Amino acid sequence: MAFAPSPIPSRTQYVLEAIKHDILTGGLRPGQALVEAELAARFGVSKTPVREALKTLAGSGLVVMNQYKGVTVRMVDADMARAVYDVRLLLEPEAVRRTVASRAPLDDARQALRRAAGAEDPAERSLANRAFHRALYLPCGNPLLGRMLDEVRDQAALVSTVAWAAVPSWEREAAEHEQILRLAAAGDVDGVGRAVHDHIASFVERAFPRHAEMPHTETQRHETQRPDTQTLDTQGLKTRHPENQSSPNGE
Repeated sequence: MAFAPSPIPSRTQYVLEAIKHDILTGGLRPGQALVEAELAARFGVSKTPVREALKTLAGSGLVVMNQYKGVTVRMVDADMARAVYDVRLLLEPEAVRRTVASRAPLDDARQALRRAAGAEDPAERSLANRAFHRALYLPCGNPLLGRMLDEVRDQAALVSTVAWAAVPSWEREAAEHEQILRLAAAGDVDGVGRAVHDHIASFVERAFPRHAEMPHTETQRHETQRPDTQTLDTQGLKTRHPENQSSPNGE
């Protein structure tokens, strides 16, 4: 006898998606402890699905499991952010170029932009932006390439959530998204590839400027007047100076 798959997700999947949503929308802050007993009580489940969900989130890079400190939301610093965005720079422009070259439908990307434009809070806007990027790279014709970008997608979203808290820039990024979609709709393969590359590169440079890691003289500080020349700890964002070049927290 054949059985239809249950439309109700497992307890582990339910807990996993709920915790991930809270992390990627800023409800759970980088460095915040994730206590199994508290999460189990919150979701009305035993500790087992919570434990399994946290293991999965650790595998995707969103949480850190430490034998002594327990489980915490992953901290974001410049090294971690640049590593994630470096992967995107290597893969995503080419994936989008292939999507446009194949003349794949762009309806999902258009819908995601409409959602982002009508978003009432940064969390909703962040989710819509993630959907926009995925709608452009997923139909690239290479499932492995799409999966590789999916693997860093959550970490990229964590970076953007933290960065927005310190350097709000979504209006500029929204304009860049519109330009990317226009180029895609026009079938401009090379143009859309360049636009995606510049969009990704400019975001990480705004949020984690490389000059912020260099010693600043008083003159330079007065000239730049940028708060990101100092260590930022807003929701876990840490721009480190040369004398503190250890690995990201929890690594």
